[in-house]
Amino acid sequence: MSGSQTLVVKLGTSVLTGGSRRLDRAHILELVRQCSQAINAGHRIVIVTSGAIAAGREHLGYPELPPTIASKQLLAAVGQSQLIRVWEQLFGIYGLHVGQMLLTRADMEDRERFLNAHDMLHALLDNRIIPVINENDAVATAEIKVGDNDNLSALAAILSGADKLLLLTDQRGLFSADPRSNPQAELITDVHVIDDELRMIAGGSVSGLGTGGMATKLQAADVACRAGIDVIIASGNEPELINEVLNGKPAGTLFHAQKNRLENRKHWIFGAPPAGAVTIDDGAQAALLERGSSLLPKGITHVQGDFSRGEVISIRSQQGRDLAHGVSRYNSDALRMIAGHHSQQISEILGYEYGSVAVHRDDMIVS
Repeated sequence: MSGSQTLVVKLGTSVLTGGSRRLDRAHILELVRQCSQAINAGHRIVIVTSGAIAAGREHLGYPELPPTIASKQLLAAVGQSQLIRVWEQLFGIYGLHVGQMLLTRADMEDRERFLNAHDMLHALLDNRIIPVINENDAVATAEIKVGDNDNLSALAAILSGADKLLLLTDQRGLFSADPRSNPQAELITDVHVIDDELRMIAGGSVSGLGTGGMATKLQAADVACRAGIDVIIASGNEPELINEVLNGKPAGTLFHAQKNRLENRKHWIFGAPPAGAVTIDDGAQAALLERGSSLLPKGITHVQGDFSRGEVISIRSQQGRDLAHGVSRYNSDALRMIAGHHSQQISEILGYEYGSVAVHRDDMIVS
C-alpha cells in the first residue's frame, strides 16, 4: 500500500439516491465501509455530499411546494440535518465520528474565512474525524453560492491539501460521446490537458436529480489539477473503488495533476470564483504574460461587475480569453474611474490610493 494520502470523495445526488427519489442507505453504507477501511489503513477522507434537498423531500413526504428559491431552501434546511444524521449513523457503525461543514462561496473569497475553514478542516482530520461538507443551501443566495458540489469539492480538495479528488457519479467516467445515446462512445481513461475539445464532449445533467453534469466536473478537475491534485471521475457503484484509487489502480477517467503545483498561498486566489472581471489591452497582456508584471490601471479598458477591494477578479484579453485571476487592490467603482490612467494620477482622481497597481503580481495566478 502507498503512503498516507488525503482523498476527497464527492458524492452526487444520483449516487446517493441510486436514481430514485429517496436516499439509498444500503449503498451509502457500502461507500462508508470503503471509506472506513481507508481510514483504518492510515488515510484521511473528506466527504463532499449532495442530497440535502432530496433528503428534505423524503423526510417531509414529498410535499407540493411552489418552485421558488425559498422552497428549495426550506427543503435544504430540513434535509441537511437528515443527511448528516445518515452519515453520522453509518460511520458510527465503524466507530468513526463525522463533523459537518457548511460552506458558501463567500467562505472561499474572504481570506480570513478561507483560513478559518482551512484550520477547522485540518483540526477534524488531525483528530480522525471525517469532515462532511455541503454547500449551505439553506442561506446561500445566487451571489454567494458555489453553485454545484463538483466545484465545491475542488475547493475542499485545495482546503484540505488533498492528494486526490474522487468525483463519484452514475457514469463510469468521461466518454468520447454520450454513452446513453451513442453505443460507439469510448471511455477516456487519461487526461493530461483539459482543452476546448474536451469541454465540447462534456454534456449537462441528465438525471434531473442534481445540479452538476460532466461540464461542472471538468471545471472542478481543471481547478484541482492546477493545484497539483489528481482527479478521478468514476462510477459510484464500482466495488472497492476507493481502495483502488488510493493504490493508484486505473479507475474511470484520471485527470493528471499539473507538475507545476501552485504555491499554497495562491491556492486561495485560484480557488475563489471571480467576483468580477477586467479587460486589458494588448500592451498590458504582453507585460503580464511575457514579463511577469503587475497589472496597472493604464492597461485596463473595461471593468465588469461590482466587487470590493480584496476580492478575486478575472483578467481577460480583448478577445475575452481568461488570462489570469488575481486580488483587486481597488473596488469596481474605483477601477472604472482610474482605468486607462497612469498610476501617478490615481490619488488625484480618487482622492486616495492603495498603491500604483490594480492587481499585484504576487496576488495573481496566470491561467
